[in-house]
Amino acid sequence: MICKDGVRPGGGAECDRGAVAMVMPILAVAMLSMAGLVVDGGAALAARGQAADVAQQAARAGADALAPDSLRRSGPQGLVVDPAAAVAAADRVLAAGQVVGQVRVAGDTVTVTAQLSRPTAMLSAVGVDSVTGRGSATATVLYGDVVEGS
Repeated sequence: MICKDGVRPGGGAECDRGAVAMVMPILAVAMLSMAGLVVDGGAALAARGQAADVAQQAARAGADALAPDSLRRSGPQGLVVDPAAAVAAADRVLAAGQVVGQVRVAGDTVTVTAQLSRPTAMLSAVGVDSVTGRGSATATVLYGDVVEGS
């Protein structure tokens, strides 16, 4: 029915003036943005967790790469990380986890920083094409059965 002067022909309730039509596009954009934050925010958290996990595994692998001659010495102070072998072992773990990163060896400590990018599912509509997760871990050579806190 066509409304004239805000009143329906033949009396009755007032005509709608399009107020809902003005609000709906704004609400739709807001709801899609929130859905994008939830979905792609979850992907960002998952990327961060995976990067941290791979960094931990790579640091442990690097710390396990001991110099062969240091294994023949007696006592825990004699254990030394082979820097080249540690970097190679950590790089293999990073590659297996499909993560890029850097490996640093300082004495008996191996530190790995990993970074992982994932494409966005919904936020790409507003120009955010990927989310990045970063993680870092350090492993130190330990001798024998060492219980943390003792």
